[in-house]
Amino acid sequence: MASLQDDLARIPAANRDKPKFRAVIEASVQPFVDLHNALASMPAAFDVDQAIGAQLDQVGTWVGLARAVQIPLTGIYFTLDDAHLGFDQGVWKQPHDPTEGVTRLDDDTYRLLLKAKIRANHWDGAPDSMADMLNAIFGADTHVFVQDNGDMSITVGIAGQIPHAAFLAILTRGYLALKPEGVRVAYVIVTPENGAPLFGFDVHNACISGFDTGAWGRII
Repeated sequence: MASLQDDLARIPAANRDKPKFRAVIEASVQPFVDLHNALASMPAAFDVDQAIGAQLDQVGTWVGLARAVQIPLTGIYFTLDDAHLGFDQGVWKQPHDPTEGVTRLDDDTYRLLLKAKIRANHWDGAPDSMADMLNAIFGADTHVFVQDNGDMSITVGIAGQIPHAAFLAILTRGYLALKPEGVRVAYVIVTPENGAPLFGFDVHNACISGFDTGAWGRII
């Protein structure tokens, strides 16, 4: 960091004891010292690991992912088979009521997704690395796998801990653009039970398991 004292130390000996001369140098040089320090601090202010608020929003502009994302509205409208959204509890959905809303991500969540977006921008197109990126977003208790269907489509399975609705919206609405060109995402299947693998035959692991263990996934 630049210091005014570094410049004052360069005043010739014949002028060092002249208070007015010194004051003129201080008044002239201090703005340049402040400007130098401000410019030197900018890389850290816009570093994805350190940026906050408006600076992090600007990083998002460079990376290509805005802080505001659209997510489905859940837990609001009347529905059967839900103890908290039944009669006298859930709101009756009218014809023009919205089915989704916009949410602004907090800094920590936004930073996590920006890092995933940066990796996605350099993605090699392989299914395994796609799963690695998604697992890095969702955390250790959520297990993501990608299946190549052999017909220019892929299926994304999400087992274990059910991710937050905002994270699922990031995936299903293409904010990360995680798919090879010309390949479509046929299904995104999520376990309906926290901690449960998806139901499947001939496999028994954290992602897929059979009867009495695996859960019938829901398509989002």
